[in-house]
This record gives sequence, structure tokens and C-alpha cells, in this order.
Amino acid sequence: MYPIFRFMLEMRRARKLPPLAVGDTHVTKITCLPWDIDYQFEMNNGRILTLFDIGRVVMLDRLGIVKRLAALKWYGTIAGSTVRYRRRITLFQKLEMRSRVVGVDERFNYIEQSFWRDSDGECCAHAVLRVAITSGKGIIPSAEVIEKLEMHYDEMALPNWVKAWDASEQQRPWPPSKG
Repeated sequence: MYPIFRFMLEMRRARKLPPLAVGDTHVTKITCLPWDIDYQFEMNNGRILTLFDIGRVVMLDRLGIVKRLAALKWYGTIAGSTVRYRRRITLFQKLEMRSRVVGVDERFNYIEQSFWRDSDGECCAHAVLRVAITSGKGIIPSAEVIEKLEMHYDEMALPNWVKAWDASEQQRPWPPSKG
């Protein structure tokens, strides 16, 4: 089940924070709760992705993008993602989720997100996502998105590691084989 109460509380908390600029990091404090864990008593990968959703939407709200997208009847769509899971997240661990826009190309915005344990500062999970802004007519080119949303992408060239990930994704066949 989607953690709607967590989402609403985080949106409420974040609306009291100052706006972000593109490239700034939004920080969300999370505690691993009993409904976040799986049979191995650790936060499961699906919950990590769901919590990343919350952090990402709240970050976009602080950037002023959510309301502008709604007014234009546009919406964000995840067009690709990759996640590294490196450390266990166990019951009642306190975490810091960090979310930020890392760049843009002709079609997509790229967002980096990570979970860090408060106890030892270790990174537990790290994701990069490719996000398309779409309407009923398909993907809207980034130049139009930047102009209409009045976003400021000063010096927002994609980092080399994001370019390499994106290039490797272009090699993956689509549609995949049914084999």
C-alpha cells in the first residue's frame, strides 16, 4: 500500500522550507517502520523505490514545478532508472534521503536519489532516474519544458557517469525478447 500519510506529512513539512534551485538537494528524514520491512526484516527494494517517489515529488514541489506542471496539464513520467543497493536498512533505522536534479538533455531530466544511515553515514541505496515531461501528445522537448517552467539550468551538463548509464541503456533492446 502506498504510504499516503507519510507523503502528506512530508509535503506539509517541506512547504515550510525555503524553495530550492535546480541542483540543490532536498533532504527527507525517514525511519524504517514495521510496514517497510520484508520477511528478512529489512526494508525491501519496492519500499525503497516508493520512498524515493515521495522524496522526488517533494523536491519537485520545492522547486515550484508541481503546480506549474498541473497548470499546463503536463506530468512527469519515469522513463528509466537504475538502483544500487549496498547496505541493509533494518527496522527503526533512521535515514536521510537526498534528492536532486543532476542534469538535463534534449528529452529528459535526470534525478539522483540516495539513502544514508544516520548512525554511521553509510550510503545504503543510490538511484539515478530519467524523467520525461509529457502531455497527451507525448514527450515534451526539454527546451520547451525549461522555458515554460522557467527553470534555470545554469551549468547543468550531465555528469559523465550519468551519460555512461544513459548510453548503456540505449544498447538495451526494446522491446525485449519474449524468450
